[in-house]
Amino acid sequence: MSSFVDRAQLHAKAGDGGAGAISFRREAHVSRGGPDGGNGGSGGDVWVVASNNQASLIGFRDHPHRRADDGGHGGAKRKTGASGADLEVSLPVGTVLRDHRSGETLCDLSEAGQRWLAARGGRGGRGNATFLSNRRRAPAFGEQGERGEERWFTLELKLVADVAIVGFPNVGKSTLISSVSAAKPKVADYPFTTLEPHLGVVRVAGGSREPDVEFVVADIPGLVEGAAEGRGLGHEFLRHVERARVLLVLVDLAASGGVGPGEQLATLLAELGRYQPDLLDRPRFVVGSKADLLADRQPAGVPTDLDVSAATGHGLPALTKRLAELVVAARTEVETAAPEIVIHRPLGEQITATRLEPGVFEIVGRAAERAVALSDLTDDQAMDVALGRLKRLGVDRVLSRAGARDGDEVRIGGLSFTWYRDGPDGLLEPEAPDPTRGAS
Repeated sequence: MSSFVDRAQLHAKAGDGGAGAISFRREAHVSRGGPDGGNGGSGGDVWVVASNNQASLIGFRDHPHRRADDGGHGGAKRKTGASGADLEVSLPVGTVLRDHRSGETLCDLSEAGQRWLAARGGRGGRGNATFLSNRRRAPAFGEQGERGEERWFTLELKLVADVAIVGFPNVGKSTLISSVSAAKPKVADYPFTTLEPHLGVVRVAGGSREPDVEFVVADIPGLVEGAAEGRGLGHEFLRHVERARVLLVLVDLAASGGVGPGEQLATLLAELGRYQPDLLDRPRFVVGSKADLLADRQPAGVPTDLDVSAATGHGLPALTKRLAELVVAARTEVETAAPEIVIHRPLGEQITATRLEPGVFEIVGRAAERAVALSDLTDDQAMDVALGRLKRLGVDRVLSRAGARDGDEVRIGGLSFTWYRDGPDGLLEPEAPDPTRGAS
């Protein structure tokens, strides 16, 4: 079974907030102690972090679930519950996160150390001490903790390598990478031996005044004509070329597959251009393989930059030296280029109304759900607080725009209300909570 997995899923569940406490001061010689219920702690967040210590998504293939800790409940004497610990999920550098339903790209972890908030923890509920006022001298209610976010992501790994070796099946890519690095991919004399990318580290000694150069080479499984359209798992392999700084195009001089080296080169470049046109603008080095099988080291009409033989070692020192030069130049260009600053501004919490059926509307939005997340909405004071919050949030305007009419049922979380534009108690008149739906 392959140990390299470049597609997987992640289910991130942030911690739930702790509930606020309902408590009253009880001490000797204090006949009417006031409310002293403390607030609940916030739930932990789930962060994804790019790490060089991860090389594959295999840890998520069978176990996609990751959950942060919940916040602790509040206590008497205004004790605040402990906040839940955040969870950091390590992902390989080069991982792209997409929304599992829409397919929208949300995050691209292209460099080690990058972090992204995958799921936000729920806020802790407020204890009854928070609701003390001149009108409410003994509030007997508190807030429930908010539920943490829960999201599904599709993970896709795109290898981050300095040099990507591309070529037809069985042209010697695996043999070449094993000859110039410590990588030991499977090598055999038949097509499609390599069914997963391999990485190798190449170290080239510098001169007396030049430092050594170390770079990463990726052996991309063989491409065939039509790879850009997905033939032969083309998309699965071509996406690993996207991040490479230098392309090493390897053609078989012996044409053992019946396709001449010139035709191989034309086909490979055409497929790269169809898949992603800017790949043709990358630094490119064309190398002819299996030179030991030919008496003539340079067949006529083949525009190779260098011919090599992994079997005899012919041309390998010159190859690694030239690749090191191209990599250093590409790295320098990236370092001197003006950095592109991307600022992600999260959208405000939106409150929306959806018509579920004639006469029934559902309000969706974390702020609205928090507004009714009180421990006892049968308490008149608690209901007054909830209705006041909903009015300030503009829920009445949202319902009007959605087409709600007097007497329609409105659902928020696990609660149901009857809506009136000019009701005696405001725009919303409560019904009994529906126990089958559960409060949020």
